[in-house]
Amino acid sequence: AFAWRVMYGPQGFITVAVGQLGLPTWNLYSMGGLIVVAALYFMPLTYLYCSSSLLLADPQLENAARISGARPMRVLLSITIPLIRPAMLYSVLLTLVSGIELLSIPLVLGVPSNIDVLSTFLYRTAIQSGSSDYGMLAVVALMVVVFVTVLVRMQNELTKQERRFVSVGGKASRARILSLGALRWPAGILVGLLVVLTIIVPLVGITLQAFTPFLSPLANPFSLLTLDNFREAFEFGRYRQSIFNSLFLAAVGGLIATLFMALCALVAYRSWFPFRGAVKYLALYPRAFPGTVIGLGFLWALLSVPAIGGLRNTLWVLVIAYSMRYLPLGFSSVSPSILQISDELDRAARVSGANWLGVMRHIMLPLLRPALIATYLLLFITFLKEYSVALFLNAPGSEVIGTTMIQVSEQGGMGPVAALAVVQLLIIAIVLWISGLIPTAKVRE
Repeated sequence: AFAWRVMYGPQGFITVAVGQLGLPTWNLYSMGGLIVVAALYFMPLTYLYCSSSLLLADPQLENAARISGARPMRVLLSITIPLIRPAMLYSVLLTLVSGIELLSIPLVLGVPSNIDVLSTFLYRTAIQSGSSDYGMLAVVALMVVVFVTVLVRMQNELTKQERRFVSVGGKASRARILSLGALRWPAGILVGLLVVLTIIVPLVGITLQAFTPFLSPLANPFSLLTLDNFREAFEFGRYRQSIFNSLFLAAVGGLIATLFMALCALVAYRSWFPFRGAVKYLALYPRAFPGTVIGLGFLWALLSVPAIGGLRNTLWVLVIAYSMRYLPLGFSSVSPSILQISDELDRAARVSGANWLGVMRHIMLPLLRPALIATYLLLFITFLKEYSVALFLNAPGSEVIGTTMIQVSEQGGMGPVAALAVVQLLIIAIVLWISGLIPTAKVRE
């Protein structure tokens, strides 16, 4: 959102440049601008699900249609799209769930024009205005939870019915590449423009903003290069503390959350605990709670329950809140690997006299090491970027990068915001690079 604001906002580099050329400009701080940015934000998620479905679909049906004389467009509309309909519907529901809890884009781009959505309404009412009308806030939060719960339930029902759309058999043939013919160049140019305008330009813009006092097409940015924004980010106590806190939450909090989520998955799928079915349900149910609702709930709990009030200004409450927020993510990341391990190993160990803890420690955990490493890296990056929960639990000494960026941007300081954004991107890039150094043999162990 900040990168789009720097380049495409009312005073953005691209917007001003287009205006200088006498061409009509746009208003990013509008409902249309919010919709476009949000759609592009969720596009990779939809692409991931639909592309996976296309790769798994058996092309025999498409080949049979072509042999029968069907034109490519007819094959696309009559066979290909119906085959990936479950993935498309699942993506729609997932996008709806994610869109309801989205906070950064409407907060950065919508609030300047007084455009409120549910997430920004909860934040502005509970935090910025300091409203004590907890009853009204509770009703709004409950409405959000009920609506998202219905969507999650629809997702679950959809996955149960996916068997009706199975097209991958034991003798699936290789997918055939569809030739676009004369359309390949226009399609390639369109995709290239999409990548440049929506990914490269915003990233370049936020990077230039971090290295310059201001960014404008009326001045050569390379003649204004400076490290003042980074110097402020690392010398000013609040900014430096937010970087340290984010790293602590990502490293330590991610490790604790990974171990806890692995324990939940092992109890749910590899134990005789009487309520193991309930453990699975409870581990997945936080999907129905947006980050704003979780943050608001923890805030009220800290204010209402004296026994836990001591956690109010500590990072540990963020560790607990983050772990609850992303429990379904970690649980779903570990569970497939557990299900791939035959329970014959458990039975053999028990016959040899091992108890449940011994089986988990000496057999399951070593086999799950690659999955646990992958889950930890996933949670590290997720915790590092998280801000929606932290906004409601923000206190002096417990700031994180995301909350600091939002608060500083509200004061108009885009230079430090851009520097913090670049620092965050560099940390994520380093983590991804380190994860790529893990030997393939270890991953396949």
